[in-house]
Amino acid sequence: MRMPGLPGKSSVDKPATGVSRRAALRGVGVATVALGAGAAAACTSDAKSSTASSSTAPSATPEKNAVKIDNSTGSSADLTKPVTGIDMFDSYARTIAQTAYTWGWPLVNMRNRHDQITQAPKPVLLNGILPAAPQGHLAMLSNYIDPAETFVTCPNQDVVYGLAYFDLDAQPVIAQVPDFGDRFWVYSLYDHRTDQFGQLGKPYGTKPGFYLLAGPNWKGDTPKGVEAVIRSTTRIANAIPRVFMDSTPEDHTAIQEVLNKVMIYPLSDFDGKSKTTDWAKLPSVDSPSSDGGGETKWVVPEKFFDEFASVLDQVPPLPGEEGLYGQFRSMLDAADKNPALKQLLTDTAIATENDLIKQFFAWKHNGVPAGNGWNRSVNNAQYGLDYFNRTGTSKSNMFDNRPTETQYFYTDNDATGAPLDGNRGYSVTFPAGQEPPVEGFWSLTLYNDKHLFNPNELKRYSLGTKNKNLKRNPDGSLTLYAGAHSPGPDRESNWLPAPSGPFSLYIRAYWGKEPILDGSWQPPAIQPA
Repeated sequence: MRMPGLPGKSSVDKPATGVSRRAALRGVGVATVALGAGAAAACTSDAKSSTASSSTAPSATPEKNAVKIDNSTGSSADLTKPVTGIDMFDSYARTIAQTAYTWGWPLVNMRNRHDQITQAPKPVLLNGILPAAPQGHLAMLSNYIDPAETFVTCPNQDVVYGLAYFDLDAQPVIAQVPDFGDRFWVYSLYDHRTDQFGQLGKPYGTKPGFYLLAGPNWKGDTPKGVEAVIRSTTRIANAIPRVFMDSTPEDHTAIQEVLNKVMIYPLSDFDGKSKTTDWAKLPSVDSPSSDGGGETKWVVPEKFFDEFASVLDQVPPLPGEEGLYGQFRSMLDAADKNPALKQLLTDTAIATENDLIKQFFAWKHNGVPAGNGWNRSVNNAQYGLDYFNRTGTSKSNMFDNRPTETQYFYTDNDATGAPLDGNRGYSVTFPAGQEPPVEGFWSLTLYNDKHLFNPNELKRYSLGTKNKNLKRNPDGSLTLYAGAHSPGPDRESNWLPAPSGPFSLYIRAYWGKEPILDGSWQPPAIQPA
């Protein structure tokens, strides 16, 4: 996965978990840290055996749970399992509940997005902005995303987006790939954990054709004319096509023909013939707007534990997670029989949202330091057991691409460590030949304090490869400017307008070369005026 261009072996028709045996064993350590020795002792139990039992069920006996372990092979499949029916006391339940909320936040987030978006009666634009469609169908934009978008934080205006949600066990779908020529494109496919599966895009040399997306338990026949079957690791999944478009009117016109051939639809509608839709003619439907001017609130703490059990049922544990599932189910079982304990779970969810989850909105709590005051994403869209970065990304900028497709760099601070503030002016200078080294494209985007676009008269939200009118310095370097006030007429083509207050800067490097992948390339320092 570290080679530029063509990472790793394809996951086509192999429901890979993305977790090595060594990583699975490290999961035992993860459970130990999160939940104590009791969790580690059950870290690879069978989650299905740990579902809530009735209130009259007798306590499990040692003979039923203490099974011989094959120490010669290191197998942990038969380790003692957490039991239901216990009288779980408050401080223990609170500890498990906080872990459950942090661990499960991305999964409940994904489930609620799926449930809301798939209510669309047909492919539409919600409030004329967000593409939405019934389950198993794609809705595609025909231009950059509208800056009023609040479906997800940190959108970009380098690509034209699409959006589709699936239940791939019940309804496999066909992803139609047209001939994009030299244009960068990728169909990002996400499972319920927000890990990507499959490889469809220019970095993988994907050829035009029809690709069947199926769930882990689908057992149907593959029709003639399908190039490959791509298996999701979970039944609930989504797709976000991204197709590069530069900022010129000419490219906006040129891209429409190929965009209209970007299609995803149920397998039952497949006839082996290419389909088209004029995405520029999608109807608009009214939809409730988000409160507070930020991203739509997809995880509601007061409802979290009412939704959590079904998520555990829908998403099977990764190797090393069985003990976590057992602990979570034991907690839920105890709360079902004790109204006071159930209220404690709700109170813990609210406190964890405020005290922990909100901390992930600071870029210093995402990824790892990248130099010059920036952080860079790690394990994006291939998190496995990396719960810190999975939850952090879900809160701050959900639906990253995997590192070989896109590397992300972000910061809230200038080179001195002071918070970025639009009332001051800033410059970002890429020395000659030291712009992000990519096979695809790169951009610098400015976001407000809610990680959304800052409305401005220039309608400019990012600068980079897509812009054909950037001015370079005499030595070949490129200086971009950020601030609430114009840096002057001669520099305005290179200016990102900022709000009069906090903001952040965000670099995307699509299809990065080796210096991007190995971390040796560093973003330039952000210099205050």
